[in-house]
Order: sequence, then C-alpha cells, then structure tokens
Amino acid sequence: MLGRYSRPALRQLWSDESRYRRWLDVELAACEAWAEHGVLPADAVRRLVEKARSLPIDQDFAIRVAAIEAAVKHDVIAFTTALSERLGEEGRLIHYGLTSYDVVDTALSALMVEAMDIILAGLEGLRAAVARRAQEYRDTPMVGRTHGVHAEPITFGLKLAVWYAELGRHRERLLAAREGMRVGKLSGAVGTYAHVHPAIEAGVCRRLGLRPAPASTQVLGRDRHAAYVTALAIFAGGIDGFATDLRGLARTEVGEVEEPFAPGQKGSSAMPHKRNPIACEQMAGLARVVRGYAGAALENALLWHERDISNSSAERIVLPDATAIVDYMVHRFTAVVEGMRVYPQRMLENLEATGGLIYSQPLLLALVTSGMSREDAYAWVQAHAGEAGVGGRSFRERVEADPDIARRLGPEGLAAAFDWRRQLVHVADVFRQVGLEGGEGSNQATV
Repeated sequence: MLGRYSRPALRQLWSDESRYRRWLDVELAACEAWAEHGVLPADAVRRLVEKARSLPIDQDFAIRVAAIEAAVKHDVIAFTTALSERLGEEGRLIHYGLTSYDVVDTALSALMVEAMDIILAGLEGLRAAVARRAQEYRDTPMVGRTHGVHAEPITFGLKLAVWYAELGRHRERLLAAREGMRVGKLSGAVGTYAHVHPAIEAGVCRRLGLRPAPASTQVLGRDRHAAYVTALAIFAGGIDGFATDLRGLARTEVGEVEEPFAPGQKGSSAMPHKRNPIACEQMAGLARVVRGYAGAALENALLWHERDISNSSAERIVLPDATAIVDYMVHRFTAVVEGMRVYPQRMLENLEATGGLIYSQPLLLALVTSGMSREDAYAWVQAHAGEAGVGGRSFRERVEADPDIARRLGPEGLAAAFDWRRQLVHVADVFRQVGLEGGEGSNQATV
C-alpha cells in the first residue's frame, strides 16, 4: 500500500496490528459463545477475555508473530502461539474447535465492511459537493458534445446533475457489496460444522455485527469478494469518467473549466505558464489499477474443491490496495469538484462558436411542423450546414438569407429555432428527477 495514494484511516485499518486485533475479536467471541453453551468454563473464559483485552496488540506483538511464522510457515499458528505466550493458563482455550479460516475469513469480512463504511462516507461527501456545484450552475449554458463534436446546448449544472445521479447508483452497488461481505463462517475445515455447532457460529457473528453464511466450504465463497472489488472498480471508473470530462473541458482551446491550482503550485519545471489537470489525470491512472485488481478478484473466485490458497496472496495485495486507492480517489476528486474554476462566459462563447450549427435540429423540426416532409427538411438544413463558412457566412446567416425558409418560418419562427433557452426548459425537471433542488443559476453568463 503506497502512502502516496492512501490516507491514514485505511493504512491503519489494514495494518498487521489491526488485522491481529480482528483475529483476536473472533477468537474471543468464539470462546464466549462456547461458554454460553456450557462447553468451555465460563469463569476461565471471563478471565481469558479480561486478560486478552488488556494485551497490547502492537508492533512488538506483530514482530513476535512474524518471528514465529518464519519458523512454522503458518500465520494463524504463529498468531495463536504468540497469543498463548501472553495469556498463560487460559491461553489453552484459544482456537477451540476452529480452523484457521474460521478466524481469517470472519475477521476479513469485518475489515472489509469497515473499509467500505469509510469509502461510503467519502462518497457522500463527494455527492454533496457535486450537488452544490450542480445547483450553482444549473442555468449556466454550454455546448453539449457527442463524439467530441458540438451537438446541442446543455447547462453545466445538468452535466453535474448526471454525475450526481450516477453517484447514487455507485452508492447502491457499494452498499450491496458491503452487505454481501457482512458474513462470517465458523463451519470448520470443509464446511460441515463437524467440530463447531452452527449456534457457535451464530453467536460469534452476532457479536461481530455479521451474519452467518448460509453455507461455506473451508472459506467464504470468493464471489462475494469479487463482487466487492468489482463494485469498487466500477466506482473508480465513474470518478475516472468525471475527471476525463473535466480534462477535456480544461484544454486550452476549450477553456471552460479548470481544476484547482494552489498558491505556490507549479505546473512545469520548464514552462511557468502551465496549469495542468494533474489531479484528474491521477484519477485515470488509479482507476486503471483498481480495474486490474477487479480482474484478480474475479480470478480468485475459482478455487479447487473445498479450498486452496491461491486466493490468499492476491487478496493480501488487492483488498488493502483497492479500498485505500478508492478512498484516496474519492477525497482527491471531492477537492477538485469543490475548488474547480468554471468560466461561464467562455462556455457561452463556445456555445455560439459554430455560427448556429448546434440549432440544426430545432430548425429541422420547425420546418417539419410547417408542413415539409422530414426528408426534404433534412436535406435543406444539411445543405446549409455543409456550406456554412463558405463566403464568410455562418450557418445562421445562410438560413436567415434563404427566402424559402424565411417564408415558411417567419422572423419569429427563425428566432425561436436559434434560441438555446427553448432547449433547456426541462433542466429543472431533471434536477427534480434526480433529487436535487432547483438552484438559482446565479453563474449564468451575460447574453
């Protein structure tokens, strides 16, 4: 896990010390469940829990576990051995009836749920930032682009409202992935509960805020983990898509939006004028990494028979890194959204840069409404569009000079066809449909 692309909360969550605390939580919950059912002596378990809870699960403990593991080549045995060394007589009760992955998988689920909660909190912050900027620019006109080419008018707020709606879908997917991982298992070496009654599993899971898996082998089905990482990858891809949109709008020849540029920041070692969209470019690079991790998680879903260990090495990299990177991306891009500079006047200039070509569809529809066939109207409009700029006359100037069109539509009809406001009357409806308040559009450029 690279410190450059992770924040402290996730680094701490995936530390060895944190992992061992979660393992200890499972071990102690199991002992308490056994005591509830009269299998282990309640007084001894109570003393065990009190002593274990007072133990420092710190770097020294992790170093001791690593030293034992170097000899025994098994991390859970190393953990329980190090634990027993510190617990004395009551340490004999640790790991009663369990197999390693009863502990590892149940603890991992708890870690993954906690990691997702951190990411979801960040997503809510990003969604709130997008909502604020969407409302701010609800009525700010700009050109919509399809295939990178000017298409028809939109507003910048509408673009952000579409983002807002997508973030809602990401939230639903992440919540579903969280719920899919909110399971534990203590079903033994091959999932038969041969040495642990299902009631023990239920008690442990209840104590940890999890649900018992309805069925498992020695491990939880890795389709759960694959769905979790895939949901993260889709979310990372969504942020990448937003950032790519902003990068396109930040190009010099477009100049409609600019990501934040901090005081003292420098864009190039050679060119002092440069203000590069580095944060948005970073989102693209990191999203590629998370998508790659999704591929590994999907491969991990295929294990031999009741289990093999091929998933383990990949998960030690994929799960900490994927969650940490996505958490970093959310907070980095939230800062971009909150601080981005928007240039409404430049948007308006670009809107009219084609000399009216973006009004070809309302002109077409007006001609059809006047009684022309669609085929003839299309041919008229396309012919003028193809000749736009020839002889120094724009598309609009050519259309207004065409006597046949003028006769059919009249001055008012022509003016209406070339009015971007008429195409944006339902923007407020979209805002309502995605759950946003209307906003005042205070950043509209002067027309």
